[in-house]
Amino acid sequence: MPQRRRGAELEHALLDAAWAELTERGYAGFTIDKVAERAHTSRQVIYRRWPDRHALLRATFAHAVERHKAPLPDTGTLRGDVLLMMRAANSLAGEVATLLGAHLAGYFHETGTGPADLGLTLGPGATKGIDIAIARAAERGEVDPRRITERMKSLPFDLLQHEYMMTFRPVADHDVEEILDTLFLPLVQP
Repeated sequence: MPQRRRGAELEHALLDAAWAELTERGYAGFTIDKVAERAHTSRQVIYRRWPDRHALLRATFAHAVERHKAPLPDTGTLRGDVLLMMRAANSLAGEVATLLGAHLAGYFHETGTGPADLGLTLGPGATKGIDIAIARAAERGEVDPRRITERMKSLPFDLLQHEYMMTFRPVADHDVEEILDTLFLPLVQP
């Protein structure tokens, strides 16, 4: 007899099942019944955690983003750190952009929300990491953090996001480097 799942193990299994349903069936086929069936559990187990499929969908995206979170790099240079953060964000963007384009238009229409409401912007989470990268760069004398605004910090991630929202494809690595080398670094470095 299989061991009964509880706590974090059960929640991860439910969210993994929800992600699989969403990516395979799209929002139109994303139902509590199908997620419960895939997770080998009951609807009640899901409803104890999330009141409806909208809440489950938001939790599913948060789980997917967390699962793909890369450790904060420390390469010894601001360029190296930001490049690795941008590549990590770009990797996740490919998976998320496919879902946005192919599957979630119905969700956004039904709920009157957009990608930012699902936490799908790269800015806030990436900005926390970039704050650390900029602090390290300041300690090395690469930047003066007093002249760097929040908009400047989020710029490389905002441009990545714009690119993949327009194309629904990950950004080519040479374009990632162009954003970094010709736009971001000239803004923040003396």
